[in-house]
Amino acid sequence: MRRVLACSFVFASLLAHAAPACAETREDEQVWVNLTAMGPISGDVVYFAELQPRMGDGASRLDQLLLRGAVGLKLSPAVTLYQGYAHVVSPLDGGRDVNEERSFQQLNWAMGKPWGGELTSRTRFEQRWRSDGGDTGWRLREMLRYEKPLKPGTQAVNALVYAEGFLALNDTDWGARAGFDQLRSFVGVELGVKDATTVELGYLNQVIDQTRGRTRVNHVASVSLFFRH
Repeated sequence: MRRVLACSFVFASLLAHAAPACAETREDEQVWVNLTAMGPISGDVVYFAELQPRMGDGASRLDQLLLRGAVGLKLSPAVTLYQGYAHVVSPLDGGRDVNEERSFQQLNWAMGKPWGGELTSRTRFEQRWRSDGGDTGWRLREMLRYEKPLKPGTQAVNALVYAEGFLALNDTDWGARAGFDQLRSFVGVELGVKDATTVELGYLNQVIDQTRGRTRVNHVASVSLFFRH
């Protein structure tokens, strides 16, 4: 298990270092809110649905709005396979909104309980279409997530960290470039609210390769509510 974890984080690090040396770095302070509902539909068929407004420019305006949902099949107690769809709106000052449509396949894997916590993996393969171009973008995302109770024997408060690397697989006419796309790193806490419902609070660092020697770094206050039933 330690070997798997180490190899996965090495992969994420390699993605980050694959980004070209940047001549220009832009930074922003943002607030992301994630409202997610999830649960069974029938038998081993499950779903999740998300609403994610993201505020940018010093958290002064809507930077992006994401609507995402998926239906999945539990292949085992530890593995679930999803097919999903997402609609993403990016408002532009003085111009028309950029709309993005995504189809995606997702594999969730509960890898085990090392060091008294819980380690999970989420692999997502996306097909992307945008209103400002005609090409299809293909992107691979890999997240590793680890949570550990701060008080043994209770899930009321968990320490939480995760890292997610994004790898673009092709160039597109709307700006995607094959190679490292972005890296997200999170540190915070998970709070038990009621039954299986949880709230996650923390800091997320997002490093985006915008190509042509430009890099964007977002410092994000992240608030997520997961309603499970």
